[in-house]
Amino acid sequence: MMRAWPVIPAMFLALGGLSAVAGYEMAPPRAAAWHEIVWPFPRDGWPAGRAFHCGAAECGADAEVYLRPKLGFCNCDSGVADDDEVDRVADVDMISPRFAPLRAGDVVDVADMPGRIRVYRLDGSRTAIGIAVSHRCDLMAVAAQGRGDAARVQRATLAFLGSQEIRNWMTAALEGR
Repeated sequence: MMRAWPVIPAMFLALGGLSAVAGYEMAPPRAAAWHEIVWPFPRDGWPAGRAFHCGAAECGADAEVYLRPKLGFCNCDSGVADDDEVDRVADVDMISPRFAPLRAGDVVDVADMPGRIRVYRLDGSRTAIGIAVSHRCDLMAVAAQGRGDAARVQRATLAFLGSQEIRNWMTAALEGR
């Protein structure tokens, strides 16, 4: 009976260490892990937006996020209604003209704005995420791309969009400030 006594604390320490590692692996990346980069796309009918990069070590997947407001571009009554609208407006086509949805999209709420999110496969091994959310008659288009697991790219993108700095910027951009 005395020999089992040192084994019990050792087991608790090992279990605690494994729990800490698992928690670290599942924790969303901090907004500070993202670094603003130059808008990489040519000019079109909309103003350039903001672009950010996060490395695999910080975000679990090498990812870039591109976001920009499209003022007056959303249905004032229904907002972002369906996946076809996400395909058209979320700017995934700027990353690659060849993109294919992996599945039906989902309802999402970003910065207290309702919309839809959809996952795509790009040419090669890249994943893209398209998000379109609305505020009154305005639209926030978000496109993200990354290498690796689509769930990690989506999780990193949504965590970044949930940061207070980005939430504040999106709200101000859609209110014309």
